[in-house]
Amino acid sequence: MMMLAVLFAVLGAASNAVGTAFQRKAASTVPRGGGIRLLLALVRRPAWAIGIAGVVGAAVCQALALVNGPMALVQPLFILELPFALLVAVPLMHHGLSADGWRAVAVVLAGLALLLASADPSGTRVQAPMDRWVPVLALTLGAMAAAVVLACSSSSPLLRAATLAAAAAVGNALTAALMKSATGRLADAGLPAFLTTWQTYGFALTGVASLLLLENALQAGPLAASQPALTIGDASVSLVLGVALFEESVRTGWWLLPEAIGALLILGGVLRLTRVVPHLVDVVR
Repeated sequence: MMMLAVLFAVLGAASNAVGTAFQRKAASTVPRGGGIRLLLALVRRPAWAIGIAGVVGAAVCQALALVNGPMALVQPLFILELPFALLVAVPLMHHGLSADGWRAVAVVLAGLALLLASADPSGTRVQAPMDRWVPVLALTLGAMAAAVVLACSSSSPLLRAATLAAAAAVGNALTAALMKSATGRLADAGLPAFLTTWQTYGFALTGVASLLLLENALQAGPLAASQPALTIGDASVSLVLGVALFEESVRTGWWLLPEAIGALLILGGVLRLTRVVPHLVDVVR
């Protein structure tokens, strides 16, 4: 089951990268604007249809990955969406990627491999009792609200982008936890149980909220502030939620040193990418 979780997580990251890249490609071919006119213009673009299919496929793959493996493994693997997006965007958007950019991609991949190999996440639970959900919901939703308040009260584009992206990262992690539980209901008891459990509607709401927060983060300030907070925040909070909700386990003790080195490599690689290829990195999410 662990191998299935890895497979579906990697497929989900690749599918979402394809989806967002093609949606951005479609958006670049229509006049700027919003509302119904923009949607009507986009639906006539084959690239947009491919993009939507990619996003839907990513959601299905993520659900399958979460029901087959621990959150602490699945969510960090979605960092692969970043290099996948670059691989898709380079030919699609007719941009080149420098040697420095490819080195940054290699650093991200090396950091992710080191982090997951050192942490060795494990766990098989897909449900959590309400006495675990209540404090998790209070803390995560409270953190998201506090980040929004901080962003609204700040005049610094860097701080606003970083705090809103952090809020989106917390929301993404919470969405994954709710999706894991809801998908577990579907696997165990079928569609009626899936449609009647509160987690199903919870992950739909938090997913939309996270998307809105991300869009605002991208508009608030530079990508160099928002992308690292989003990338590292999602993986970190997902790890904590996996342990707190589903009793997943990761290695501690001296293993924390290589785990920290892996996390720093990911952060450094992402920061470098946002500076080397900002026009390509923004296809992610």
